This record gives sequence, structure tokens and C-alpha cells, in this order.
Amino acid sequence: MGRVTVRRAVERVSSNGRRRRVDALAAEEPLELRVDGKALAVTMRTPGQDVELAHGFLLSEGVIGSAEDVSIARFCEGTGPDGMNTYNVLDIALAEGVPPPDTGVERNFYTTSSCGVCGKAALDAVKLKTRYSPALDDVRVTPEALTGFPDALRERQKVFESTGGLHAAGLFVNGELLVVREDVGRHNAVDKVLGWAVLQNLVPLRGAVLMVSGRASFELVQKAAMAGIPVLAAVSAPSSLAVELAEEQGMTLVGFLRGDSMNVYTGGERVLETA
Repeated sequence: MGRVTVRRAVERVSSNGRRRRVDALAAEEPLELRVDGKALAVTMRTPGQDVELAHGFLLSEGVIGSAEDVSIARFCEGTGPDGMNTYNVLDIALAEGVPPPDTGVERNFYTTSSCGVCGKAALDAVKLKTRYSPALDDVRVTPEALTGFPDALRERQKVFESTGGLHAAGLFVNGELLVVREDVGRHNAVDKVLGWAVLQNLVPLRGAVLMVSGRASFELVQKAAMAGIPVLAAVSAPSSLAVELAEEQGMTLVGFLRGDSMNVYTGGERVLETA
């Protein structure tokens, strides 16, 4: 399976001079996702949890709603310069009766690790309708619980600890951190978390809080909404479209979650008063 980190020689320059050392880099490789043998998308990702990534991607694109919608996931043959399988082509076979992806899901070109909606064949397909609306979820969360989530997420970012080059996403339910996934792409990290939830038969994710290590973009709000997640929290800022979509979907969107403070942009009724 693909490597998560790669070691490279670097030259360290500081006020104390220059010295050679070995540095750990976050691995980045392309993953081609096929559905029933047809190429659907290529994303640059950190290898690992690719089956989760595929399930999360297909969930967030409205192709599947549960693990039962997939009959099998398998890596296709493909070798690198060393003659070993690259594990960079994954084919998802949909279950009988599950419609194939709409043409709007297809990418005209590869998806970079920083952009999950680039290259949409149709702009109208960007705003997808969820089958698991978070609007009616009456979960409540205290500010004290929310402010503890960034540190809990950070403690589980093992690859970031060694490379400093990965985004992370974590899923909290009743204050418990269920799963953390890291990736060079913030949208891939979220897809891996959602895919894990699909495979665990936890979707829709009622009462859940999705915590992300960076900013809250439109695409991350969309992915959370497609999984029925009522609360999305980020350590950095949201975009204007992220706030608009969160409000439209009835989600709670929290940004700048740092220390003991935060900004609540939408769905403030879910954040209780400070004890």
C-alpha cells in the first residue's frame, strides 16, 4: 500500500548556519476513482484509507446513501517503476438497482489536494440536495465541550506530528472522538471520516460534530450536510458561501474555535449558554 510519509534529505538554514538533515514529508499521490469500471474522478491524496475516501466521496456526491449501495471495492492492477502495484486506481461496483453517478459528478480534470469541487462538469451540480437533512436535528452542545475538541483532534494527528503537512478531520458524538483522518487535502480528510461512518453504518450522523483543522469551505459544509451532520466546527474562518449553505441546510457552523472562544455563524440555538 502507498506510503503515508516519505523521507528526503534537506538543508537546514538558520542563524546558526547550515546543516544537512533528513526530513519527513507527507506523501501525495493520485487516486483514480472508478465506478463500475468507468473513470469518475482523480484526486491527489495521502495514500491510506482509500476505500473510506471513495465511500465518503460517493456519499457526499449523492451517489450512495449507505454501505449497502456498494457491492465491492477493489484496487485495479497498475504497477510503478519498481514493478509493484501502486494501489492508485480504485473501482467501486455499485449494488444492483443503484443508479450510476449523474454526469454532473464527473470532473473535467483532476482534483487537486486543496480543491474538492474544481472541474465540476456542471455548476448546478455543486449544490447537492441531501437525503439526510440536518435541519431537524435537535442536538445541543456546550461551549466547554466545543473548546476541547481542537486539542482532542490535535492529539490524534500522528502524521501531522512528524510532517507538519496534513489537514485533519474528526467526528465527535456525545463528546467522544470516534475517528480522526489526515490527508494533504482537507476535503479528502473529511471524505475519509464520512466513508468510515458509512462503513460503520452510522449514517445519517445524527447528533454529531465534525471538527476540521483548517478553514470551513463551501465544500466541507456540503459534505457534512450530505451525511446529516448538524454541527461543523473549524479552527479557522468560514467562507461566505459556507455560511450561506450552512444556513440553508439548517446546520450550525462554528469558526475560529481557539482557546475558550469561537464565532457561531449559523444555528446558534444548538450552542448552549456557558455554564
